[in-house]
Amino acid sequence: MPDAVNLFVSTAIKFFFLLTPFFGLTMFLAMTEHMDRKQQRKIAVRCIVSVVIISMVLFHFGDIIFSLFGITLDAFRIGAGALLFLSAVNLIRGPSGTVGASAEGDISVVPLAMPIVVGPATIGTLLVMGATMHGTTTRLIGSFALVTAILALGILFFMAPALERILGRTGLSIMTKITGLILSALSAQIIFTGVRNFLM
Repeated sequence: MPDAVNLFVSTAIKFFFLLTPFFGLTMFLAMTEHMDRKQQRKIAVRCIVSVVIISMVLFHFGDIIFSLFGITLDAFRIGAGALLFLSAVNLIRGPSGTVGASAEGDISVVPLAMPIVVGPATIGTLLVMGATMHGTTTRLIGSFALVTAILALGILFFMAPALERILGRTGLSIMTKITGLILSALSAQIIFTGVRNFLM
């Protein structure tokens, strides 16, 4: 039981930072600042539901995708790790462009759920992490951890105006950069694992 709890907690934390929560929160605030609270919450719910569906599909069907394209897990580890590292660098440096607050239409799925929350680096890492979890119990723990991380992101979206008042845009920017540093370490670990397995 302690091992299962440790796996759940560590995996949920990894997934939470993988979703770049504070960058997503910043984009959510920028794209919904012209909306009232009811509209913001509706967008948040649709976004989180979309992220759950997209992430669970990627997490559970990584093996099939690798087999379909003839890609080895370690090769994908290196590619996904490199992409995640570039994403981490972008978070640390800050986005080169901003999403205007005048965005119109239903933004909950595109671009909010994908590619802002579930971007290319997140997709690759979810595929790798899902493919490395073997056994029904481990998969269930991973699935619950993923859903928990996404729900935590949903709570941030629901509390977005209050968090903006407490942290300010500068505080959110600092948290985003810290997330980037954590992701850079995670990407290095993924790449090193892939290279080590290639050389063995």
